[in-house]
Amino acid sequence: MKIAMVGLGRMGANMVRRLMKGGHQCVVSDRDPKAVEKLAGEGAIGASSLEDLVKKLEAPRAVWVMVPAGEPTESTVKQLGALLSKGDIIIDGGNSMFKDDARRAKELEPKGIRYVDAGTSGGVWGIDRGYCLMVGGQTEAVKHLEPIFTTLAPGIGTIERTPGRKPDQGTAEKGWLHCGPPGAGHFVKMIHNGIEYGMMQAYAEGLDIMRGASSKNLAPEIQYDLNLGDITELWRRGSVVTSWLLDLTAMALQEDPKLERYTGYVNDSGEGRWTVQAAIEEAVPAEVLTSALYTRFRSRQEHTFAEKVLSAMREKFGGHTEKKG
Repeated sequence: MKIAMVGLGRMGANMVRRLMKGGHQCVVSDRDPKAVEKLAGEGAIGASSLEDLVKKLEAPRAVWVMVPAGEPTESTVKQLGALLSKGDIIIDGGNSMFKDDARRAKELEPKGIRYVDAGTSGGVWGIDRGYCLMVGGQTEAVKHLEPIFTTLAPGIGTIERTPGRKPDQGTAEKGWLHCGPPGAGHFVKMIHNGIEYGMMQAYAEGLDIMRGASSKNLAPEIQYDLNLGDITELWRRGSVVTSWLLDLTAMALQEDPKLERYTGYVNDSGEGRWTVQAAIEEAVPAEVLTSALYTRFRSRQEHTFAEKVLSAMREKFGGHTEKKG
């Protein structure tokens, strides 16, 4: 089918390439004319503006928005809302807040424009591996876009079917799922990212403990000089902690065993924060996910004021001075 892609960053451009490889026709737009020109050279239809992009589509039009969450997405959806017509579909594939999706869907309802949110996981590897898609929106709109989701998704591949699951049980095993009404897709993706924070933190802490096993402060008989690259490679094969995150960790340690090119400054995309906020709103305890988020905040400071307060108290009540160096 024919679909437009607005935003040709690493994710958007690669999604266009995967769609074209799957036989779909893509109209593309980006603030950078060179990005449009590059994909046009690969077979896409270039558009000079959103107005031009809409003109190059046939009803019912489908426009996938793949720009940064927040104001860039907000302004793009508003512009498209003014250009599109009844029956057309806007898909937000970025990392939007699910509440914004629900609001935008309502705002577009009077004009008859359908809004679909697609939480997209796969990163820079998605062009080859496929993208895991968590979709929210009106059932008819999602059904219309099924060929697009099927092409972008990984498919069943070599992963064994879950015991007891039947072939006609839905699209989840194909790598995409209609999760519910507008906002549901990004809600599920938000929780996915919150869980990702926790998993990453568990791997990071475990590896740090093993790295510390060679400390001279330990008794000689329990000092271990462990090869973390070999251990992560080992765990990839048959252990219960196997995951793609572990695969990527093993890759990083193979390339740089001491991770010397990293500073340890860890950003967060915002979805971890939204996950914690959702947990608070629902009164659901989420200690691991919250702790993982706070650790990312901690990574951005050499020493926190709180740590200074702790040091000062230790000095005052016990005469403990700070260890230098």
